[in-house]
Amino acid sequence: MVVAKRTSKNQLTLPKAVVEQAGVADYYDVVCDNGRIVLTPLHPGGAAAVRQRLAELDLNEADVAEAVAWARRE
Repeated sequence: MVVAKRTSKNQLTLPKAVVEQAGVADYYDVVCDNGRIVLTPLHPGGAAAVRQRLAELDLNEADVAEAVAWARRE
C-alpha cells in the first residue's frame, strides 16, 4: 500500500512508484466508484496522433467507416 496525503487545497501528490507503474500523464480521468477515487491516465494528444497516421496512410472517413463495418460483421 502507498499512502498519499491530501493538502488543505485538496491536492494530492502521486507517489513516484504509482506513476511509474501507471505511466506518466499530465491529465487524468477522475471518477468516484463506491467511495473509491479512481484515476485513469489520459493522453489528450492521442486522437491527433491517430488523425496524423490516417493521413499518412491516405485513409479518409469513408475508409474508416468501411473498416468498422467490416469488423462488426459476423
